[in-house]
Amino acid sequence: MRAARLIKMVLLLQSRRSMTAAELARELEVSERTVARDAQALSEAGVPVYADRGRAGGYRLVGGYRTRLTGLARDEAEALFLSGVPGALREMGLEDAASAARLKVSAALLPSLRDASRTAAQRFHLDAPDWFREPRTPGLLPAVADAVWDDRRIAARYRRGREEVARELEPYGLVLKAGVWYLCARVAGHGAFRVYRIDRFTAVEPGEERFERDGEFDLPAFWEERAGQFARSILRAEVVVRLSAEGVRRLPYAVDALAAGEALASAGGPDEDGRVTVTLPVESEEVAHTQLTALGPEVEVVAPVELRERFARDAARIAALYRP
Repeated sequence: MRAARLIKMVLLLQSRRSMTAAELARELEVSERTVARDAQALSEAGVPVYADRGRAGGYRLVGGYRTRLTGLARDEAEALFLSGVPGALREMGLEDAASAARLKVSAALLPSLRDASRTAAQRFHLDAPDWFREPRTPGLLPAVADAVWDDRRIAARYRRGREEVARELEPYGLVLKAGVWYLCARVAGHGAFRVYRIDRFTAVEPGEERFERDGEFDLPAFWEERAGQFARSILRAEVVVRLSAEGVRRLPYAVDALAAGEALASAGGPDEDGRVTVTLPVESEEVAHTQLTALGPEVEVVAPVELRERFARDAARIAALYRP
């Protein structure tokens, strides 16, 4: 543990002109007294760490000293490509590897480029979860992520409806969608790839056996195709609505955007009241009620009759609330 901290201290000083004891303590997550002891240990080991005394003092490397400890380990190199998604790294247990990789890259750069990681971080940040949802990290995610990186089969138990099933899986890739983690995997001995929600795993046991990846498998393409299939598969009902011009504009934000776009494209022109009649695929009448309520008076439900009557009751209740 201390050896790793000493290496990190050298890399920090190599990537910057000078650092105060407080700055080093914050980066290394230790006390300033520990920083002083570590600096003394490095000096005794032949690393020319010099301490400037006084209020403006700090630690620096003397004489342009450069360590050769900048070679990236495999996990650090892989984590570096994910360094723009710090939350995902943390949840997969790769935060330390990414931090070490960034330090090594910074130490290897020319002095004029060493602030590149900081300036990039101040200009781009990915916040994956939806608004108003507290993301929950699945407890088994790090174990699944380790198996994905290592191409190692896992024995898993998975909740499917009210039952729990056991599967031996070849974990190919992880996807973070709207704050929810998914595993794209192939059941051992079968050719079909499937998608599993990580938070539905109840047990994951990495095996000793590694699997040979299918070189033709393309994770982004697979996810795009499967996500499209899923979005279409859940739209099992239809509603007919009349939309104002404002309702037409807002419809893609209230319901599935792809379904809304296709429905609007096949609709006719506006009627004498300026409204457009649209046949819209929806997940269910219950879901449609929730989604279309957001459009208020910009939408009129025509069919099915039960849904129209429900909106009529809602309108009557609202009118009663606002009656003088």
